[in-house]
Amino acid sequence: MANSFALLDWLTIGGYVGLLVLLGWFFSRRKSENSRDYFLGGNTMPYWVVAVSVLATSQSAATFLGGPDQGYRGDYTYLSTNIGTILAALFVARVLIPRFYALKVTTVYELLGHRFNANTMRAAGAMYLVGRVFASGSRLFLAAIAVSMILFSNIDAQSIIIAAFLMMALGFLVTFLGGINSVIWSDLIQFIIYVASAGAVLFVLWKAIPVPADEVLSALRHTPEGQNKLQLFNFAFDFSKPFTMLSIVTGLTLLSIGSFGLDQDMTQRVLTCKNEKDGARALLISAVVAIPVVWLFVSIGQLLYIFYERPDLMGHGIASAVTRTFDGEKITIFMHYILNELPAGMRGLVTVGVVAAAVSTINSGLNSMSSVIVEDFYKPWRERRDTVPERHYVRAGQISMGLVGIALFLMAVLSFYWQRYTNMPLLEFALSVMVFSYSGLLGVYFTVIFTKRGSHTSVLWALAAGFAVTLMQQDYIVDSLHLPQMFKGLAFTWKLCIGTLIAFLICMAGNDHKKA
Repeated sequence: MANSFALLDWLTIGGYVGLLVLLGWFFSRRKSENSRDYFLGGNTMPYWVVAVSVLATSQSAATFLGGPDQGYRGDYTYLSTNIGTILAALFVARVLIPRFYALKVTTVYELLGHRFNANTMRAAGAMYLVGRVFASGSRLFLAAIAVSMILFSNIDAQSIIIAAFLMMALGFLVTFLGGINSVIWSDLIQFIIYVASAGAVLFVLWKAIPVPADEVLSALRHTPEGQNKLQLFNFAFDFSKPFTMLSIVTGLTLLSIGSFGLDQDMTQRVLTCKNEKDGARALLISAVVAIPVVWLFVSIGQLLYIFYERPDLMGHGIASAVTRTFDGEKITIFMHYILNELPAGMRGLVTVGVVAAAVSTINSGLNSMSSVIVEDFYKPWRERRDTVPERHYVRAGQISMGLVGIALFLMAVLSFYWQRYTNMPLLEFALSVMVFSYSGLLGVYFTVIFTKRGSHTSVLWALAAGFAVTLMQQDYIVDSLHLPQMFKGLAFTWKLCIGTLIAFLICMAGNDHKKA
């Protein structure tokens, strides 16, 4: 596949890498004097930049590759999930963000430290670290698919491992010296690149289809398989489908609350704003702007369906891609189009878009996980021993980033085998791995916010139960332990609901009257 790249494509990719190096160098000149500067940018970030950074992180390579895959295989129902996103953003903006700013926290888990004790805070932080390794590692794997196709013309294990390592190194390069400042401002650049490249693909695809718009829409509305690919809302009571309306207003809303309000990866950006008003504004803007961005990527998949599966409309000899596999995989339709159909220059631009989406997620994961390790674990331990200069914690954050990078790389390798076993579409796979940590965290935080119950011990049991219940519902565990097959049919959204409910009930069993 890489042989199809022209000099202009490689120059485009080289220019992008050079831009990232320049960005890292620029922010390395602005020394962070303490850990709050390094992890929260001194609370000086403009809300509009934070909004873009939140959006860029939440989209990632999962949307860049998974969105077209969803449109190609299915319909527009994924777009309706933004209803759950907006509901979640409103909840987090009204309920959680004011509490975080009132307590002047650096990480969201400090709220539990105020309610219970420092060990409770660290337990929640540890659960976040596990969940973020799962989520960011899986997204690194998705980006590695694209990079492997470009560099090695295959997506076998060895190539994926090398590609994942290269992507991790690139994200680490951007983040290491500049901290959250470099993450947020680089996110702005990454967002512009990957949205512009997707827009260019949509335009080229549309121009390549030689029939009027009404025929394209009619073909999508009435496919030979009897599918309406323009369907936006699915009101069916089907617990195996993750994008039905019932699933959206329950499980997907819970998933977004966890992502926006309990995941340091996202919330850290909101906490860099000057005050809670700007933080809430940034979060709501990102939720609204996500709608046209998701539409853009799903629409690419819709047009790819016309391009490859409707030769009667295309009028030339483009063979179907639905039976064409790439080393046995059917999940790379967008990359197949990029590498085989786009003109020179465009291939490089869109490839850069894939990498930009991935780097945006990688560098944010490195910084946010490092902030939890330093602020919630290392710093309290170190301060009990002796006093050190504040710059010491900046260096500690940089070292912990290296450790986090290794963990994400290993998770990307595991995801290669995990995704092949489950055979999930890319988008569902990337979202489903987030359930592991969110189940317990949601149960715990709902207890803290809405009740006066809970204790340090019940929090620990709730966090463990949320993870364990999610694990027990995974296909490979069901098969290994010969559990009821009904668990395999549940969409990840309902697995999240079950895990959250059980964690909430367990956390409620404790009774510590200390107020938050």
